[in-house]
Amino acid sequence: MRRGRIETYPIKILLAFGEAISGQEQFFDWLMKNKYPELGVLSESIRGGEQSVQWLLNNGFPQFAAFDAAIHGDPKAVMWLHKNKFHMLIRLAEASRGVPVAIQWFNAKDLKVFIVIAKKIKSFVDHQVFDVHKRRF
Repeated sequence: MRRGRIETYPIKILLAFGEAISGQEQFFDWLMKNKYPELGVLSESIRGGEQSVQWLLNNGFPQFAAFDAAIHGDPKAVMWLHKNKFHMLIRLAEASRGVPVAIQWFNAKDLKVFIVIAKKIKSFVDHQVFDVHKRRF
């Protein structure tokens, strides 16, 4: 497993990450206590945590901060992810926005765990009240 490369985390960890995105505090706590704080903090960032974005940037995970921005369609974040070869995060951000070709790509590659994560992100974002003060990438 390569930390910071979403595609290399074990499925069990990715499922816990998805539950943390859904607001399940026990999964957030589990990620934080079991050596996956970057995923716990990313779940908080997706849910609107400004301090979480700073933590990601300050602790060697700028790709996850960019991913959070890319979920909302920030073109600078997408360009940064592309330039730094984080193509899976770009595809996941697209799927999280409901882009059919991205969802089809995950289905074709039998990467259903990422479809589950994308749906959880989309569900949260679709029901979120946008905060104009949240810093973008």
